[in-house]
Amino acid sequence: MKRNFDDIKSDLENKKYAVVGNSSGVQICNWTKKALKEEGGCWKQKFYGIKSAGCCQFSPSLMWCEHKCVHCWRPIELSLGNKLDKVDDPIEILDKIVLARKKLMMGFKGLDKVNKKKFQQACEPSLYSFSLSGEPTIYPRLDEMLREIRKRKAISFLVTNGQNPEMIRKLDGASSLPTQLTLSTNAPNKELYVKWHNSCNKDAWERFTETIGVVGDLKGKCRRCIRLTLVKPGKDSRFKLTEPNKLAQSQTQGFAKDITNMTEELVGDYTNLILKADPDFVHVKGFTSIGYARNRMGTDKMPWFIEVRKYAKKILTQLNKSDKNWKLLASDKKSCVVVLSKLEKKDMKIRTF
Repeated sequence: MKRNFDDIKSDLENKKYAVVGNSSGVQICNWTKKALKEEGGCWKQKFYGIKSAGCCQFSPSLMWCEHKCVHCWRPIELSLGNKLDKVDDPIEILDKIVLARKKLMMGFKGLDKVNKKKFQQACEPSLYSFSLSGEPTIYPRLDEMLREIRKRKAISFLVTNGQNPEMIRKLDGASSLPTQLTLSTNAPNKELYVKWHNSCNKDAWERFTETIGVVGDLKGKCRRCIRLTLVKPGKDSRFKLTEPNKLAQSQTQGFAKDITNMTEELVGDYTNLILKADPDFVHVKGFTSIGYARNRMGTDKMPWFIEVRKYAKKILTQLNKSDKNWKLLASDKKSCVVVLSKLEKKDMKIRTF
């Protein structure tokens, strides 16, 4: 029997999600909690100057995604497909998201560590990050939502799997591009892509590579980022999908225990994709075995920061063969992330309203 959003609301709410309307949700990021208690901020704050306390991590399509990625910490086992049954109004979603977020944050209001003025400011998001769960480009009124965020004098980060290049083109045509567009790039060739993402789209790789080209076409129109989440080889993989699709089922058998996307052989493939997209930034991150990902992959699949940095440098070496302007621009050990770019550090900062 097909599940619906109502069937899984209680499970999501038990995990501190606030469910909004027919498809949306918000959750308070651990870095937002730390920032409110004056315990530091995330890499977005360090790299881009965005205050972690004001970050609203949400999704207009919380449980809808084309993929069931092996490394995903979200509840992919509860996925509801790749098309929304009901489409809520974007302004209504944002209004309810802000209210729900405030309620989730109220527990911090009375803490001695929390500055009252900072708390009040944080209640009105300065950043809307489409990165919580699900694929945001599935939401058909995304262009309207992004324009509304801009009207609210906030910035937006949109993270996508690249399965809907036509939506990215729509955002461009409607002058509704996000402040920063991030394309998840976890498997740089077709063979690994099919195994890694377990997509419901038979042409998933072709859609992704089309989006790579679209990202390249957006140069100068918005900030663009390619994000690699690296998973090292390891024996403790518990990869198992409750309902794997037929396309992926035969191809993941006997492969999961050794699944990795950070071999020497893949460096060239990553490099070719990066050169085609010509992004402003490349985020090379280490996989973390948290959330639902723990049911599929153990901690031995998590690379150390030194390993992530070393792999990023290998990609950088290949990039420099085509363009000497590429450099290792920044890194954050706590978040296990390295940033490659052709820009300067001063260009990383985002001007907020």
